[in-house]
Amino acid sequence: MKVGQTQTLTVRRISDYGLYLVDEEQNEVLLPNRYVSLENKEGDTIDVFVYHDSENRMVASTETPLIRDGEVAFLMVVDKNDHGAFLDWGLAAKHLFLPNRNQIGGVVVGQRVPVYLYIDDQTNRCVASMHLKELASNDFITVKERQPVELLVISQSPIGFRTIIDHKHWGMLYKNQLFRPVQVGDKLTGYVRRITEDNRIDVSLQQAGVAQVRDSSQILLELMQANGGMLPLNDDSSPEQIAVQTQMSKKTFKRSLGMLLKAGQVEFFDRGVRIVPPKTSK
Repeated sequence: MKVGQTQTLTVRRISDYGLYLVDEEQNEVLLPNRYVSLENKEGDTIDVFVYHDSENRMVASTETPLIRDGEVAFLMVVDKNDHGAFLDWGLAAKHLFLPNRNQIGGVVVGQRVPVYLYIDDQTNRCVASMHLKELASNDFITVKERQPVELLVISQSPIGFRTIIDHKHWGMLYKNQLFRPVQVGDKLTGYVRRITEDNRIDVSLQQAGVAQVRDSSQILLELMQANGGMLPLNDDSSPEQIAVQTQMSKKTFKRSLGMLLKAGQVEFFDRGVRIVPPKTSK
């Protein structure tokens, strides 16, 4: 039974308190009545998240948590006591504990803090920690250049944003390569742009090469469709105008627009560029 993880379990029996579910090794956990449907029956499989309740009993929930074992997320501090803070992690029945020893600089109620979730060796409970360097490391790189990755923006610096890649590695998203607003706490889809000899990872929000142009061309089409079939832009538009309208660099915009023009999908007109209207048969 994997505490801190979402898993598929089988209904073994029905009781007055809920459903008793088992894993492949026949370990049992209770799914309380508040998550049970009248349609549930013995032999059904259910996707549940397993954790310990306030009385240290292992229980299951059909709610989707904001964080799982080995993951990083920004969570809201909802309460504090002498021993630590409590975070909203998406489960109504219980908050996630952030002990004082796992905090950096202290926290206040109402603050969103970056934490990772781990399973305590002594209690087997889910616990949060702000010491992200204990989770993310670039000692052994598991990603490749041009690979799509999940990014969590952790902090901002004069040159850009420090991110955690796939809950495993540190990466840098440079400001001079951004053509859309980015804030600390954002979860983004990105791409590995470069891995240096000393294992630094540079990431981008845009694909490289032909894949980027193809992806951006589709975005341009969708923007035109949402704007009445046109955009008030052309080759002579300023980089600032293009960035505001499309969240692309001028270079990417021109290459993507060129692909659409070559394919005959768009055309220039006096107010910018528009989707070529379908031909009508006589």
